[in-house]
Amino acid sequence: MLDYQTLLEKTCQHVEPLSHQGEVATYIPALAEQKKGQFAIALQTTDGKVYSAGEVSNKFTVQSVSKALTLTMALQRYGDDLWQRVGKEPSGTAFNSLTQLEFEQGKPRNPFINAGAIVTADALYSRLSAPIHAVLEKFRAQSGNSNVVINRTVANSEYQHRYRNAAMAYLMKSFGNFDNDVEKVLWSYFNYCAIEVNVVELAKTFSYLSNKGVCLQSGEQVLSAKQTKQLNSLLFTSGLYDAAGDFAYRVGMPGKSGVSGTIIAVLPGQFTAAVWSPGLDSYGNSVAGIAALEYLAEHINH
Repeated sequence: MLDYQTLLEKTCQHVEPLSHQGEVATYIPALAEQKKGQFAIALQTTDGKVYSAGEVSNKFTVQSVSKALTLTMALQRYGDDLWQRVGKEPSGTAFNSLTQLEFEQGKPRNPFINAGAIVTADALYSRLSAPIHAVLEKFRAQSGNSNVVINRTVANSEYQHRYRNAAMAYLMKSFGNFDNDVEKVLWSYFNYCAIEVNVVELAKTFSYLSNKGVCLQSGEQVLSAKQTKQLNSLLFTSGLYDAAGDFAYRVGMPGKSGVSGTIIAVLPGQFTAAVWSPGLDSYGNSVAGIAALEYLAEHINH
């Protein structure tokens, strides 16, 4: 049987030099305060066991990893009807591209680029009476920690620098693909991104992706087995923006990254992993995080 704990500790040692590389995200001032040289990794196996190594108690905001959960919640409420508003194809352009959105008449290429996540947030806003609270409660239930909170400083910082995201939302509204008040939806969206966890809580939150849609903490059938497989396929092709192809080649797992330096990765039927290290590469993905998942993948018999 694979000794996950020893493997994670070796992974930590392997990537320690890389944790000092890259640049922290600076376009959100609150994120610019993160220090390089930090690294943590955790995974939860489908039999419920949790393994972790590194600075596992350190908290960070989930950023774009939240898009995987908001998409999950939208699929729970809309099913396949959601795909009338957002596509399922890799983008091939920057995650915040306005030109592609204009060219494709306000229908985002996939739910993990910003426009796609914002239109998904709009869809959720239509179905939830208190969307921010609902998404936060989902994180709490699935992470097993009822004290998970939103970092208001980060949420406010992102909202104050919202102009490009607002441009996307208003562009989608001009094409009839946006139903609610843009500013209210954006405020919800930034709050989702500012939910604060550690790597163990993050791995637990997304345990359902490796477990045929069943959350290991709550026991809830979050998505059907078929929907879970479809969501993992989207994460595989589009979860790491422009670097999704390289990540698929190097790591071979569905994944989703965030500019705080975190990444989730899924090995269906075996585990959900989470890594965190703030130094980012030119694509906005964690340098040490990707290297850690590549190392992990190399040492597991798929």
